[in-house]
Amino acid sequence: MAKLAKIVSDLQPYPAYKPSGVEWLGDVPTHWEVEPNRALFEEVNERERPDEPLLSVTITQGVIRQTELLADSSKKDSSKLDKSSYKLVRFGDIAYNKMRAWQGAIGVSWDQGIVSPAYVVQRPRHRTNSQYMHHLFRTPAFAKEAERWSYGIASDMWSLRPEQFKGIYACLPPVPEQAAIARYLDYADRRIQRCIRAKQKLITLLEEQKQAIVHQAISGQIDVRVSKPYPSYKDSGVEWLGGVPEHWEVIRLGRLITLTTGFPFKSEGFTQSEEDVRLLRGINVALGRLRWKETVRWPADDTENFAEYLLEPGDIVLGMDRPIIQDGIRVALVDLSDVPSLLLQRVARIRPGNELNRDFAFLLLSGKGFSDYLAPIFTGVSVPHLSPEQIRGYRLALPSLAEQEQILEWLGPRIGAIRSGMDCAIREILLLREYRTRLTADVVTGKFDVREAAARLADEFDESDASGMICAKTTDKLDTLA
Repeated sequence: MAKLAKIVSDLQPYPAYKPSGVEWLGDVPTHWEVEPNRALFEEVNERERPDEPLLSVTITQGVIRQTELLADSSKKDSSKLDKSSYKLVRFGDIAYNKMRAWQGAIGVSWDQGIVSPAYVVQRPRHRTNSQYMHHLFRTPAFAKEAERWSYGIASDMWSLRPEQFKGIYACLPPVPEQAAIARYLDYADRRIQRCIRAKQKLITLLEEQKQAIVHQAISGQIDVRVSKPYPSYKDSGVEWLGGVPEHWEVIRLGRLITLTTGFPFKSEGFTQSEEDVRLLRGINVALGRLRWKETVRWPADDTENFAEYLLEPGDIVLGMDRPIIQDGIRVALVDLSDVPSLLLQRVARIRPGNELNRDFAFLLLSGKGFSDYLAPIFTGVSVPHLSPEQIRGYRLALPSLAEQEQILEWLGPRIGAIRSGMDCAIREILLLREYRTRLTADVVTGKFDVREAAARLADEFDESDASGMICAKTTDKLDTLA
């Protein structure tokens, strides 16, 4: 990152600028051109290539293989069985999702493959470097311009049709300069990505450390009062529990909780009015928290008929469809900001009784023991579903209520310190991404001159960076296409 900081700090504006005449571009270097996309691209509609790999146009990554998108994801392949009408995308083509271009679903393809017939494929003309255009079209300013040219009845139906795309103006440096800008930004992106990956690895290690500490404490592997194992243990009779402290009780979760599953509210009754009550669906249950980005509601004047499904602060909720995802178990505590809300089917609400501390119960359900219990249940199951009986059947080792509180008191500062480190790493990742976005926007629109910096990169190239070698080869190939 130090090398990147140095070459960024040395950047200077161009000697002279001129008005572009286009609001989203502002002033551009005097030797740059400003052209409508119709002069830079031609739309292509090659079809009848059903055996080519399927590509997806994503908001976060641009054009990628669908197999990469679906890996470690709950999403399914929704493409048609007959792909003869799908459009061919060649290396260096720009593809975009008409309905999501204004959100950033556009980019260059580094693979040959096919995309949905609803997508648009644009092939660059001879003066256009695809890699440069990829960076330009993925700036927030272009997304805003795409939004301005898109139209439809509502935002989820806005469409950027090919004729509108052709009317958008773009800045066009000379071809060698486009290649230099692309090379510089790819170098910067590799450096920033390397820092982000390091911080993501740190977050993973901290999460593993937190889980290990929690598991040791709540499973009785250590006596938190003396930070040593308990004097004597007994066989729990449960494979995933092993030995437990002699005085702890092995008991089924169902004896300690009240469990309620949600009501099957009919979708035709859903509303989007903020005056109505949110419905808690499985999609809203994340790791340790609720997220309301995708929200549907139920009429507020009808909630009295569903009083038993109203959530309260402190309730524990568990997603029953795909409860285990890559990073953990989809279980969360309901906060004051999450109510009022109603419980929808396939989500379980768990309220501990007098023998089980709520926070202790949450640690149990989000920890390794519960995950180990679920693993054999879901082995070989393509779409895991958890039943109320399986939740109630979970067997655990239960200390007294007083000892549960001692364990929680011991864990508090330790978990807090780990979370503080994780939060710091997350903030740094967000700052790095913001920095990358701002740097890209400034460079592709000519606010900084990177020609000399890009020329020096050949001497600073890191041979150990595999992604760098790929990008360098890609740039060379695009240079020959331009």
